[in-house]
Amino acid sequence: MSNSLLNEDKLIFADEIDEVPEPTNAPKWKVMLVDDEPAIHDVTKMALGDFKFDDRGLEFISVMSGAEAKQAIVDHPDTALMLLDVVMETDHAGLDVAKFVREEANNKAVRIVLRTGQPGQAPERQVITEYDINDYKEKTELTASKLFTLLYASLRSYRDIIALEANKKGLEQVIEASNNIFELQNLGNFTQGVLEQITSLLHLEHDAAYIKVDGLAASHEEGGYKIIAGIGAFKGVAGVAGAEASKHLTPEIIHDLQEAVKDGQNHYVDNHFTGFFKSSSGTENLVHLSGLGNMSELDRSLMEVFAKNIGVAYENIELHEDLEETQREIVCILGEAVETRSKETGNHVKRVAEISKILALDYGLDDEEAEIIRLASPMHDVGKIGIPDAILNKPGRHTPEEFDIMKSHAIIGYEMLKSSNRRILNAGAVIARDHHEKWAGGGYPYNIKGEDIHVFGRITAVADVFDALGSDRCYKKAWDMDKIVDLFNAERGQQFEPRLVDCLLNKLDQVIAIRDNFSD
Repeated sequence: MSNSLLNEDKLIFADEIDEVPEPTNAPKWKVMLVDDEPAIHDVTKMALGDFKFDDRGLEFISVMSGAEAKQAIVDHPDTALMLLDVVMETDHAGLDVAKFVREEANNKAVRIVLRTGQPGQAPERQVITEYDINDYKEKTELTASKLFTLLYASLRSYRDIIALEANKKGLEQVIEASNNIFELQNLGNFTQGVLEQITSLLHLEHDAAYIKVDGLAASHEEGGYKIIAGIGAFKGVAGVAGAEASKHLTPEIIHDLQEAVKDGQNHYVDNHFTGFFKSSSGTENLVHLSGLGNMSELDRSLMEVFAKNIGVAYENIELHEDLEETQREIVCILGEAVETRSKETGNHVKRVAEISKILALDYGLDDEEAEIIRLASPMHDVGKIGIPDAILNKPGRHTPEEFDIMKSHAIIGYEMLKSSNRRILNAGAVIARDHHEKWAGGGYPYNIKGEDIHVFGRITAVADVFDALGSDRCYKKAWDMDKIVDLFNAERGQQFEPRLVDCLLNKLDQVIAIRDNFSD
């Protein structure tokens, strides 16, 4: 074994190893020492005892054979550097390990430096050409200062590889979210991706959050902050708002946010950055990043662009949400207008909407489909706009001819809405057409049955009839609840799908609560 590590820069060892100051709370760089000579492990650890890179010390993983090294890299995939002896239990054990790391463990990030005391055992040019290693050193070459240089270069390379990989993942998430950037539910994914991208670009590994300040709140103490996305200490708290959000913010962060909002501009304080962007609608958005260290002018420029771009993205999503909300209101207003024309209250369509959503969820539809049916069901009787008043509001029973005209409202409503390419209006067309069909057949307009009736129509039929029976109409008084339940039990499998009748009875308390909340 060569003692060259001890022959140079002896001042490195002036202090005892156990007196070296503890590194910061950031995780240490993992260095795996693979050598069958214990003295090599001891000397290497002594030489690098006080080594730091990016304010992070080293964690040594010592293994004595190629077989142990293969298991160790599987157990520690985040190893930054492997100092690997070539000759151990076999003359090519180290080369076998290098091949295993790259091809079987599929670890492309760890830097591998081969060390050999027998350079003729594996020709350097052949090794560099045929194996994915990063350096090849004879043990006699590795003085203390050269080992320091090797560690510094290797860890810098590893750090940048990890940052690029994280940047790639963050960018992929941003691109994926950007494909549907105008869908509100993707805001968190979009913001999360951009956070990961910018922090990896700046080699950050600490806390970051994107926070929306409600412009209507008097101050943050009254619940002005909403965390949209986060990493580090803020990971997992996306979506919390008001007082709950403040629980996750330190006094220092709250102070930074207050200052940025007060001044209306970005703030750099020590190693913290708080970006501020105010949208044209008055929404105030904040980006907070900590643990930045010393930032270059280029880094600061990136942060400025980031703060503005994420604000613009959020503003676009806000505008889209406003358009969707306007569409929802128009649908509901139109449904209410039809009910008013037939001398029924607008609250009927609100009750049908909420009851339909409850039934849809209990039936097993996902949240998105349940919300679509909630938004579309107010259009179930929109076709009544084409029915003459004398027939629509007749207090007595209809003649067969009048009833045929009355039944035509299902087709009229369908024809009105079917040409739209909007999901809500498309769903409304289907509901208008099918909500008078019967599970066993005999309904209108097409006398279809069973699953040929669209599930949206089947669900709305139950909600509509339940609410109609419990409400006063021009031709009848409201039924009591026992009588309504008896009718649904009697029509289970006849007018209504049995499974949906069960859903109604399972959720009867919630359904009754909706009727009470939206009473006429």
